[in-house]
Amino acid sequence: MARFFGEVPAPDRRQRPAARQRICEEKSVLLYVHVPFCRSKCRYCSFYSNVFEPSAYAWYLQTLQQEIRLWGQRLGRLQVDTVYFGGGTPSLMPLADLDDVLSLVRESFCLAEQAEITLEANPDSTQDVSWFRGLLSLGVNRLSLGVQSLADEDLVRLGRPHSARMAVEAYGLARQAGFGNISLDFIWGLPRQKLKQWLDQLKTAAKLGPEHLSCYGLSIENGTELHRMSQEVDLELPSEQEQSKMFVYGAELLESKGYLQYEISNFARMGFQAVHNSGYWEGRDYLGLGPSAVSTLGRRRFTNPAFMDAYDAAVRGDFSGLDFEELSDQDRVVELVMLSLRTARGLELARYRRLAGADLMKRHERLIQALVQNGLARINRGRLRLTKEGMAVSNVIIARLTE
Repeated sequence: MARFFGEVPAPDRRQRPAARQRICEEKSVLLYVHVPFCRSKCRYCSFYSNVFEPSAYAWYLQTLQQEIRLWGQRLGRLQVDTVYFGGGTPSLMPLADLDDVLSLVRESFCLAEQAEITLEANPDSTQDVSWFRGLLSLGVNRLSLGVQSLADEDLVRLGRPHSARMAVEAYGLARQAGFGNISLDFIWGLPRQKLKQWLDQLKTAAKLGPEHLSCYGLSIENGTELHRMSQEVDLELPSEQEQSKMFVYGAELLESKGYLQYEISNFARMGFQAVHNSGYWEGRDYLGLGPSAVSTLGRRRFTNPAFMDAYDAAVRGDFSGLDFEELSDQDRVVELVMLSLRTARGLELARYRRLAGADLMKRHERLIQALVQNGLARINRGRLRLTKEGMAVSNVIIARLTE
């Protein structure tokens, strides 16, 4: 692995405060802030997080603020188009701390005037309408509510700390507060879940009227409680055929309710596609802040240390010895195929040709013909797109196309 960056120049105290400077760099970046604290660890979660503890949180907040200043000095007046607070459970952060973090982002970078600012929230930590109003007053204009299921038995199996009723109430409070851009997160393919149960949940979710829905298939990841349980008992997961139906029929149901599937797991009413997540799929640069956060700037990709002591040491050391991965042309081609085919727009064949120096249609002629003939893909207006049936087996297709 190569080494990343050198010393950080000391800021010039004679300059005007950054918050007053409206001249931005031509380049822009997506900003992700990882909040690694939860009230409890969900059984399926593989993201880095810890149970909330006041002294650890105070340490994290101080280090995060130092990291924001550091990157602000290093990258200059780089424009930030989106800010996304993920976790963990960002809704555990007091409003005053969120205000401090966002104010520091505005001082250290050039936050776009119409920036999408998203915060992930869990229903158990959002049972107060004044809290939602406070979020809006800070500039948070998009809410991602982690519902995961509207069946209490599912929530118990997942280890979620809220009930279905609490989730619906939290959504209502956010609406009452004035949020006009709400996303609800769901997981399908759960233990003992049937196709009808999943479709009924989607019908109920659509009746609530969120602007956006994220629907992810359950993945049993190493190191999670569900993985440990799967080694001891039969979790009674739906069959592959049943899961395929959940994906395809669920997507068709949501589209009949006015939600366009613009990415494998994401559906939105017209004009409410997630700008931040769409930036990832388009291959835009992003800067990750906080423990375990990943960044890609140009061809350089790097990951912050996960544990607080190592993360704090890296920030205090100005990241002078941070390892990074230099993305090769082949890496970029693979990611272009992988990310593009996740989206409804599909892969632009001319862009592939420019980057790979080869014609995808010629390189994989027989495979692509078979995909089209079997209704798994379409070619239209210079793009290769997967159908819903193709998206259901996208991992296999993408693996073949990137061989």
